[in-house]
Amino acid sequence: MSEEVLTLAESLRDRARAALGTRNLVLVGLMGAGKSSIGRLVAHQLGIPFVDTDIEIERVSRMTITELFEAYGEEEFRALETRVIKRLLKGGPRVVSTGGGAFINDRTRRHIKRSGLSVWLKADLNVLWERVNKRDTRPLLKTENPKQTLEKLMNARYPIYAEADLTVLSRDVGKDVMVKEVLMAIVEGKEESKTR
Repeated sequence: MSEEVLTLAESLRDRARAALGTRNLVLVGLMGAGKSSIGRLVAHQLGIPFVDTDIEIERVSRMTITELFEAYGEEEFRALETRVIKRLLKGGPRVVSTGGGAFINDRTRRHIKRSGLSVWLKADLNVLWERVNKRDTRPLLKTENPKQTLEKLMNARYPIYAEADLTVLSRDVGKDVMVKEVLMAIVEGKEESKTR
């Protein structure tokens, strides 16, 4: 039986890899949705590189995201983020985890749509809050009522995230379940587009 399960898993991985082709898989969604942790595991399953745009931005700027926000403001940060993502999307295939605001930017969203397959990791407020309230490294949540700020971000951003090619519900299940669901979405998304 375990051999059968293994073959099924290999088959799903191979089908997802084939469906992705040379495109980048770009994970979008709010902070705490699991873009980095799930992205790393999906990249491992697909046998392609993983890159976290926030880490890449910090590497090229030699500043933390928080320092960039404080020194230059959100508008300048988003311009830098767009340039970094555009450069990252030139190579591929790879799994790219984006910051929560990246897909909201029109220019960045156009680059992603041109060079990748976007997957929105969608989570409800309580799941996100449970994941992000333990650390104070989120510049946008440094407010008087961070949970309310998170909810406002959800209300503003979810209609835009909905433009992603695929949506996978991020919830409190094992990471292996989430990885499998992302791989299935890639395969089913490809099969869906064949029937159109």
